[in-house]
Amino acid sequence: MANICQMAEHASDHNLDASFVGKTFGRIDQSIAMGALFTAYHLGAKAIVALTESGSTALWMSRHNVGMPIYALTATQASQRKMALYRNVRPLLMDTSSDRDTALKQAEARLKGKGGLASGDLYAITCGEPMGAPGGTNMLKICRAD
Repeated sequence: MANICQMAEHASDHNLDASFVGKTFGRIDQSIAMGALFTAYHLGAKAIVALTESGSTALWMSRHNVGMPIYALTATQASQRKMALYRNVRPLLMDTSSDRDTALKQAEARLKGKGGLASGDLYAITCGEPMGAPGGTNMLKICRAD
């Protein structure tokens, strides 16, 4: 079964443009997730990073295969376990600061330490403000790793 899944994912089309034509999104977190996918794909980013409490942002992203890893950083073990089942999502446990800028730096450092990012890599990162509130993803930022 694993071999079949891997072959199917390698054969899938990475063209996002058709997936977004005529689509509307009624939720802010869904719009941010789709915006992160679309932007990262067109910029040729190395990865997408989601700071998430519930995992819903990662779930929205996992529905499209963009050919790059989606790192979902959460402080909740239950969310990490749930996200392990999402396609192309690599969930990691990480306690983050309640200060957004500090949390973004912590996320980048964690991914550089894990080998997911290197200096100079372009990536998209999403989070919610206020930090720590589930279902509140409302920010997308494009960054270049230090």
